[in-house]
Amino acid sequence: MNKDETPQDKNQIPRSYPVDENSKKRQLDSFSGDPRDQFYTTDQGLRITDTDNSLTVGDRGPTLLEDFHFREKMMHLDHESIPERVVHARGTGVHGYFQPYNDSFKEYTKAKFLTDPSTKTPVFVRFSTVVGSRGSADTVRDVRGFATKFYTSEGNYDLVANNMPPFFIQDAIKFPDLVHSIKPEPHNEMPQASAAHDNFWDFASLVPESTHMLMWVLSDRAIPRSFRMMEGFGVHTFRFINEAGKGRFVKLHWRPMLGVKSLVWDEAQKLAGKDPDYLRRDLWDAIEAGNYPEFELGVQIIEEEDEHAFAFDLLDATKLVPEELVPITPIGKMVLNRNPDNFFAETEQVAFHPGNLVPGIDVTNDPLLQGRLFSYLDTQLNRFNSSNFVEVPINRPVVPVHNINGAGFMRHTVSKGRVNYTPNSLGGGCPMMAPENMGGYVHYTERVEGHKIRKRSESFNDHYSQATLFWNSMTEVEKKHIVSALHFELGKVETKAVRERMVGNLAHVDLELAALTAEGIGVEAPTGSVAETVKNTVSALKEKLSTKKMVDESPAVSQEKGKKKTVSTLKVAILADKGVDEKQVTQLKEALKAQGVEAKIISKFLGTIKGSHGGELEADKSHITAASVLFDAVLVPDGKGCVELLKKQGDALHFLNETFKHCKTIGALGEGIALLQASDLKGVEYAQPASSGVSTSKGVVTAGSEADLTTFAEAFLTSLSEYRHWEREEKEMIPA
Repeated sequence: MNKDETPQDKNQIPRSYPVDENSKKRQLDSFSGDPRDQFYTTDQGLRITDTDNSLTVGDRGPTLLEDFHFREKMMHLDHESIPERVVHARGTGVHGYFQPYNDSFKEYTKAKFLTDPSTKTPVFVRFSTVVGSRGSADTVRDVRGFATKFYTSEGNYDLVANNMPPFFIQDAIKFPDLVHSIKPEPHNEMPQASAAHDNFWDFASLVPESTHMLMWVLSDRAIPRSFRMMEGFGVHTFRFINEAGKGRFVKLHWRPMLGVKSLVWDEAQKLAGKDPDYLRRDLWDAIEAGNYPEFELGVQIIEEEDEHAFAFDLLDATKLVPEELVPITPIGKMVLNRNPDNFFAETEQVAFHPGNLVPGIDVTNDPLLQGRLFSYLDTQLNRFNSSNFVEVPINRPVVPVHNINGAGFMRHTVSKGRVNYTPNSLGGGCPMMAPENMGGYVHYTERVEGHKIRKRSESFNDHYSQATLFWNSMTEVEKKHIVSALHFELGKVETKAVRERMVGNLAHVDLELAALTAEGIGVEAPTGSVAETVKNTVSALKEKLSTKKMVDESPAVSQEKGKKKTVSTLKVAILADKGVDEKQVTQLKEALKAQGVEAKIISKFLGTIKGSHGGELEADKSHITAASVLFDAVLVPDGKGCVELLKKQGDALHFLNETFKHCKTIGALGEGIALLQASDLKGVEYAQPASSGVSTSKGVVTAGSEADLTTFAEAFLTSLSEYRHWEREEKEMIPA
């Protein structure tokens, strides 16, 4: 047995994992001298044998309400933060509607809002980060929440999603441990809104089931360009039930019509300082401008007889169902078209719960989902200090509510009559039970049997295959970004043993990934017999799963391979000063606007700019209030006087250099080419300033003063549709 293993003998005291001795001393200060006092107990002092697995019926059955340890552990987490949410504290909300494309899904579900194309169901969506407080920045590396409340004709339905399909843990009983580890460390309350610290990576290195999710968090998915440009995933496996009572397993997905786009890490860090509200401001401004975000709802449908056909367990929330095995079928489209009237009353008070269901949709025995059914209600009780939070306007359904709820804080309903119990005769038996054929909710009938145990199914034991699938599916650029993220995150970890353990985990994903990671964080990569053992372990597992449905790669999980080339709602900065060709600027702005691109004039100072033809332009932002990270591209128009002034302005040159470093599109016309030449853009070919030619080189589009402006605009927009030009990423000498 190596030093990191714990003995399995139930009568043997487990060893501690290797830890920093100073940290261990502080942790043990609260314990007595008796070594047995280090055991985990309940609040009543009851020693616990297992805090990793909920009490279930059999190893794949539902979680039992009698699991007092799970309930106590989860209750404490849910009530630890007042008044903001424990997780997903920083968010922004928006109103809209959802409409199905047709009635074809009647075959799969009796949920009316998914099957009636004539109905627009009102929705409220809350986008959020997970780890940080309400005062943290929008652009931190983190999972993004994507929670949707559908106000349907059958009651409220909540789809509580993330922008990544898997999750960190398999069983909700581990959720308090996950959250505690990733939050600021309790002794000094640092770092804020970041996983880059010892506690989180100590936890992650000891919980290999988190490895797949870590690959997603280390990818560019964790730093989205916009809430309007990220996917949403229901994470869990749910059930659709049709009118005949037939059930099917389903995975639900949101797809942005603008495509998926992300920031680069240097850009994300700078935005946190330049505009910590960048993502929420982007969403608000887009809706105010009438650029309503649209998302398509799709579903993966798995027949019940195929439940065990895959090389993973459908009830394991750390796994996804590859689209190559089960394609996504579109259901309908959501349009977000109205900002809230009051942030607190709506965005802050909205309360989601995955147990808010409607006929035709049901949960499964996913142990993470089962725990969330308890947790979401419990945490709302803490936030609102009342069970009547459902009566807050943003949480009310649009259908009548009839029940026997009592009084309490925040009670809005004025109940009439003397009867507040059921059954009753004095109130005519009302409210009475609804039969299924009149909209009554009936849980899906499922046979469940087994012993009461704390044990996870053997089908949950593969922790690395899908992490490997994700890595294999990435382009070289995406792989490079993941390695850089590992260097940053693990580079912040002071405990070498934690870094070594993580590299050991990554070796089971890919030996090259482990070696590249080790190189940047000061530890040794697995080699020789150790590497050979890892290879044999991985091969043996693959052989074991070979009879099941599986794929080695999934292009669908790669942002780059599935890139949607669109320019709609992207932002372009136009650098200008006195002597600019104002007619050219006006024409360019009109050409960009026609394609849905927003252009802003950036100058040294706000105010009026006199042009070379006697006209005037108005500066939208000054150098001190703007930055390249706030835009998706930059343009330098013609005008000799303007360019001579810009050459002397360090902010203008920095603007260009930084745009180039972040691989965004750059354009210049006529004399504007001289500003590019005066900057540090390396390896780029330019058009001749006085010619009629148009040149595109590594995402830099230039045109001579005699060039056709329409031709230039088309070339610039084509380059902009690529969003990033990764061939420039090796130019790390750019001083920006």
